[in-house]
Amino acid sequence: MKRLSTFPLIMVATLLGSTLVFSDQIQPLLDIGEERQKSEQASQTKIDSMDDDTSLIVNEYKTVSKQIEGLRVYNAQMRMQIERQEARLKEIDKTMKEAQVMQRQIPPFTRRLLAGIEKSIELDMPFHLAERKERVAFAKAAIDNPTVSPAEGLRQVLETFNVEMEYGRKLDNYKDTIEIEGQQREVNVLRVGRLALVYQSADESLTGAWDNNIDEWVALDSSYRNPTRKGLRIANKLATVDMLELPIQNPEAVQ
Repeated sequence: MKRLSTFPLIMVATLLGSTLVFSDQIQPLLDIGEERQKSEQASQTKIDSMDDDTSLIVNEYKTVSKQIEGLRVYNAQMRMQIERQEARLKEIDKTMKEAQVMQRQIPPFTRRLLAGIEKSIELDMPFHLAERKERVAFAKAAIDNPTVSPAEGLRQVLETFNVEMEYGRKLDNYKDTIEIEGQQREVNVLRVGRLALVYQSADESLTGAWDNNIDEWVALDSSYRNPTRKGLRIANKLATVDMLELPIQNPEAVQ
């Protein structure tokens, strides 16, 4: 029995010894596995961190790429604007040089134009003479005034010129005192543009017209009495526009 009872103990001791030996052999492997696992975890953590960094860099790259593309488009637009502005500056510079030349030419041109208007009034029929001469005198005072710019002087002369041009397009009537057979008579004057200038006394007993060839008023026969009366009524808007038979002089060339 003693022999038999020692056998399990020997077996247990043997097993325990074997277990200890096995444990001593496997532990380094377990330690290596644990270290590898820790290393793999650290590597995975590092990979995850690098992946996050890479994603951040990629996103930043995309953002910067978009910004660069936007800047390229913006720079292209700016270049176009700069080129246009440079071209505009060249045009302005050219215009300023031309304006300086024109500015030097304006005063003599203005005076020639005003002299032509004065000559035209002198050779024209004598209607509204006081008003027309006053307008010319006003324009002349403007161009002779050193404080008035050449452009303003030209504007005044052109305004006078335009008024003179309008006289040739309108029907007009007014009262005036003229000399008839050596006597001053108050008459109604009818002006048809620059085609005819006729008068008629208030009692319609006298009818006449201006003769530019002799620079005088001449009497007209009775056939012009009714047309003149009709023309005066049309000018006063008392009758509708109609054909008028009035004396018209042949045009003459003026040098």
